[in-house]
Parts: sequence; structure tokens; C-alpha cells
Amino acid sequence: MVTPARFATTLRDALPEAWSHILDPDSLDLLGPIGEHLQARSDSEQIIPAHHHIFRALTLAPDDVSVIIIGQDPYPTPAHATGLAFSVPDGVWPLPPTLKNIFRELSDDVGVTPPRHGNLTSWHKQGVLLLNRHLTTAARHPGAHHRVGWAAFTDGIIDGLIRHSTKRVAILWGKEAQSLAPRLAPLPTISSAHPSPLSAHRGFFGSTPFSLANRYLQSMGRAPIDWKLDQVTGCQPG
Repeated sequence: MVTPARFATTLRDALPEAWSHILDPDSLDLLGPIGEHLQARSDSEQIIPAHHHIFRALTLAPDDVSVIIIGQDPYPTPAHATGLAFSVPDGVWPLPPTLKNIFRELSDDVGVTPPRHGNLTSWHKQGVLLLNRHLTTAARHPGAHHRVGWAAFTDGIIDGLIRHSTKRVAILWGKEAQSLAPRLAPLPTISSAHPSPLSAHRGFFGSTPFSLANRYLQSMGRAPIDWKLDQVTGCQPG
């Protein structure tokens, strides 16, 4: 676990081992200076998500990644940031507007009734890598860590996945995610506007990313994602 006083020395140790094996040395070496940046900020900022959740998206092993969904950075509200892009913990209500729009498209696309929670853990467990482009931010300051070095590190994550296997699907919502399109070129890629209220009407609604992703997966011989979410908790029923 990374503690506030030890970002600079323990951030690399917090990376799940399976990812250490597929990342190139230059990408791994980025965690040293990133940790130093976070250490320097930790006295004056509340860094989110919680220290033990910074690499939560990467608790999904590379072998198990079927779908890659790229977010921008964690929700700036401390109680909302979980380490999984777009997800919030059980009990958060009302949902963030971006997540409401994702659920609206989910309903329109595959007929899933929007749940009364925003916990996307069941997607994560099925192989959906909910990866933010920048893995930390400062509480109440969206985008605060865009120059810390996370973008180069997440470039390395994508490169490692591509080297490992191309039997995956990428979903890119908005310009920040679409900056990864050249790296993701070997994969089937579904791109649209971001689901934010500022842009969702410019092409996110009607883009059918969930059904398209499943069609691509099935064409590769991989199991489709069950996008359904239980109405009460973030766990799937049964």
C-alpha cells in the first residue's frame, strides 16, 4: 500500500506484479518521478483516489482484459474516486452526470435498466479495463495531475497490452481517450464523443458501444460482456 509519506519510494511496489511483467523498463521507470511529484504535492493537496486504489484498475490481470474503456482522470469528489474510470461506490446518489449518460446509452443500446448505483465492479471482474488516462488528481480540482507523468505511463500500459495480445476491443470516449487511437490501431476501436453533458449530444448518444464491443469480442472467439448491473448493489445477481 502507498502511504502519503512514501509515494516516492513505494509507488512502483504497489503496481500489481502481472503488469510489471508486460510493461517495458522505461514505463516502469516513470513511476519513480511520478511518485516524487505526488510526494511533493501530498503536503498541500488531498490526492485521490485513496492510496491503495491508485492501481485498482490494474487488479484486472492483462490476460483477462477483453475491453478497454479509457477515462480522463478520477472524479474530483473524494467519495466518488474509486480507481475505476467512471465508477463510483455503492451509496453515491445522485450519480455523476457523465455516468447517468453512460447508463442512458446502455439502456438504449442493449436494453439494460439503469441501476440505482454507479458501481461498475462487475464490468471490471468480467474483463473491462476501466482505465483513467491520469491515475490521480487533487480533491476538488479535476485535471490537477495532467502534468505529473501519468499519460506517458498509461501509454506504456496500452503498448504492453498490444504486445501481449490484440484480441481485445477499445472504447474511446472523447478527445483525451482518442489521443490513444494510434497506439490502439491493431485493435477494433469504437470512438465517439465523451458522455459528459457538455458533449454527449454530439455523437455519444446512439453510438451503441456496448453491443458493438460484444460483436467484436464474439468475432474473436471471446465471451461477450454481460453489461447488466444489479439494481441494489454493484454486484451481479446470482
